[in-house]
Amino acid sequence: MEELDASRIVARQRDFFDSGATRDVGVREKHLKALARAIDGARSRILKAMKEDMGKPGWEAYIAEMGQSLSDLDRAARNVRSWARPRLVATPPYLFPASSWIYPEPLGVSLIIAPWNYPMGLAVAPLVGAVAAGDCAVVKPSEIAPATSAVLAAVLSETFDPAYVKAVEGGPEVARSLLEQRFDCIFYTGSARVGQLVMEAAAKNLTPVTLELGGKCPCIVEPDTDLRHTARRVAWGKFFNAGQTCISPDYLLVNSAAKQELITELAACVRRFYGDDPSKSPDYARMVSDAHFERVKALLDAGEVVTGGETDARSRFIAPTILDRVSPEDQVMQEEIFGPVLPVVEYGELEEAIAFVNERPRPLALYLFTRDRGKQARVLAETSSGGCCINDVMVHFSNSRLPFGGVGMSGFGKYHGRHSFDTFSNLKGVVRKSFLFDAYVRYPPYRNALKWTRKLLRYVF
Repeated sequence: MEELDASRIVARQRDFFDSGATRDVGVREKHLKALARAIDGARSRILKAMKEDMGKPGWEAYIAEMGQSLSDLDRAARNVRSWARPRLVATPPYLFPASSWIYPEPLGVSLIIAPWNYPMGLAVAPLVGAVAAGDCAVVKPSEIAPATSAVLAAVLSETFDPAYVKAVEGGPEVARSLLEQRFDCIFYTGSARVGQLVMEAAAKNLTPVTLELGGKCPCIVEPDTDLRHTARRVAWGKFFNAGQTCISPDYLLVNSAAKQELITELAACVRRFYGDDPSKSPDYARMVSDAHFERVKALLDAGEVVTGGETDARSRFIAPTILDRVSPEDQVMQEEIFGPVLPVVEYGELEEAIAFVNERPRPLALYLFTRDRGKQARVLAETSSGGCCINDVMVHFSNSRLPFGGVGMSGFGKYHGRHSFDTFSNLKGVVRKSFLFDAYVRYPPYRNALKWTRKLLRYVF
C-alpha cells in the first residue's frame, strides 16, 4: 500500500468520526450485533480458512476464536449503554456542594494490528472495545495467516462502512505505512521486537499504545497437587493450537518429588489426546509457516526427549514434545517457544521456583498447581505476571470480566469486556459545582487562611 492510500483511509475515518455518528450509542450497539451476525454467518468460511492457514481443528478454532468473539460481541452489545453512561464517584467534602463524574468519551481513530496465531479472535477482541467506545478503526490482520485475513476483511467490509471500520491487508510495508499516520490509539498484539517499533512510531505523535506481547509463561507444580488432573490440563494448554499461544505454559517448574510421576502422566495424556501418531490426528494443528517450523525445530536439541520429537517439514508438523533435563542456558529456555515443545526444570523448595521466575522478565501469565492456600497466596504475593491461573492454565483469558494484558516486557494495557471499552475511551474526570455555597478561604487575600485551612482539612479529608 502506498503512503497516500493510508493517509486517505485515516483522513476518511477522521471525517466520519468528526461527523459525530459514532457518538450515538445506538449506532455502536447496532454494529456490534451486526458483526456478531456476520461472523456467525461466515462460520464455515472462517473455520475453513483457519484449517488452511495452520491446520486448526474445528473445535479449537471455534472455541478460541469464533466462540470467544461472539461472546465478546454479545456482552458488549448488552452492556454498551451502561458502560457509556457517566459514572458518579464520591466527592471530597472540601468541594461541597458538588458532584464528581467519570465521563467516557471516544478517543477517535484507532489502529489495531492483529497477530497470526489467533488471526480472527485477536483482531475482533480489541475491535469490540473500539466499536463499543465509539471509535473508528483500521484493522491490520496478519499476512502470515492469509486465508483468515481475507475472510476477516470480507466480513468487516460486509458489516461496516469503510469510513467507520476498515480492514487493510498486506505485509510489513503496509503496517509501516499505517504507523506513519496519526492515530488516536494503537493496539498491537505480537512480539516484543515489533512492539518496540510500534511504540517508536507512536511516540512521534504521542499516541497512546496498548501492547499485548508474550514471554515465557512458567507453570509451577507442587507435589501436593492432583498430578493426573494437572497433567491433563497442562498438556491441553501446551499443545492447544500446537503451542502457538501467547499464554501457553512455556516451561514447567516441577518439584523434584513430583517430577517423574508428572512426566509419566504428561506422556500418557499426549497419547490419549493425539494417538500413537499425532501427525495423523485430526485434532492437532501445524506450525503456521516454514520459518516458524525451522525455528521451533531447532529448539529440540536441548535436554532429553521424553516423548515426541518427530518433525515433518513438508506438512510443518512438530510432534507434541516433552524435554527433560534442560538447562536454563539452553536456547529453549532463552526465548518464547511458541510451539509444541515443553521443557521441564526441576526444583527442590518453592522459594527456588519463585526465585527462578523472578530472575526473568515478568511473564504474560503464570500458572501454579497446588492445593495449599498458603502456597497459592505466597506465589501471588511474591511474583508478578500479567495474569494467573491456579490449578489450571489459560482459562483466565476466557473470562471477559477479568482484565487481560501483560506487565513489563510482556506488554501493558488491559482489555476484555468493560476493560476493552475503557482502553479505547478517554475517561474524562468532571466536577459539577453548585452556586449555593462558596468557601471564601480559597480566595486572596489569604491572611489567616493557612491556619483555618489546616484545622478544616483535619475533618474533611
